[in-house]
Amino acid sequence: MHGLINHTIQRFVLDSFGHRVWAQVALRADLCAVMGTADFEPMLTYDDAITPRVINRLSAVMKRAIPDLLEDLGAWLVSNPDREGVRRLLRFGGDDFEEFLHSLNDLPERATLAVEDLQLPHMEVAQLDDWRFTLTCRGKVQGFGYVMMGVMRVIADDYGTLALLDCKAAPPEGEVITVTIIDRHYAQGRSFDLGARG
Repeated sequence: MHGLINHTIQRFVLDSFGHRVWAQVALRADLCAVMGTADFEPMLTYDDAITPRVINRLSAVMKRAIPDLLEDLGAWLVSNPDREGVRRLLRFGGDDFEEFLHSLNDLPERATLAVEDLQLPHMEVAQLDDWRFTLTCRGKVQGFGYVMMGVMRVIADDYGTLALLDCKAAPPEGEVITVTIIDRHYAQGRSFDLGARG
């Protein structure tokens, strides 16, 4: 697993729950014994088994369901001001929420352009009718679909679209999100410029 993913999970825990919670998670996941440290380096590669172990221990420490935590992680990923680059990468996918949904087919390739050896799970979008879509996510570690559901909730708001999202497990190691658009122009969307502001 690319260290950027594990580092992102660590930053989410630190920002959302604090250092004490991360220390408990790292202790229960036995990170120091496995890696020699409790901190992930963004540009290293880690055993794939470490990521679900960290998520499972976080669920135990917080006494919250894994899907809920992963959805919160996705929302944090695109709403935290320190992660503006992620939001920009996603908004580059289209002028409205539907174009954004269709662009998710190409998101793993776009992520590779940003970080050469970052491999996101495979994503496949299907349009069922004028208002309903599905996004199927499959990767090495189960749960990415719940992360994407959190991302999509924030991005839908970003576009001013009212949408209902439901995520279900699709074994092995995958999830299917059903997206139902209720109102394409529910609210004024957030402004977006291609050029980064600095």
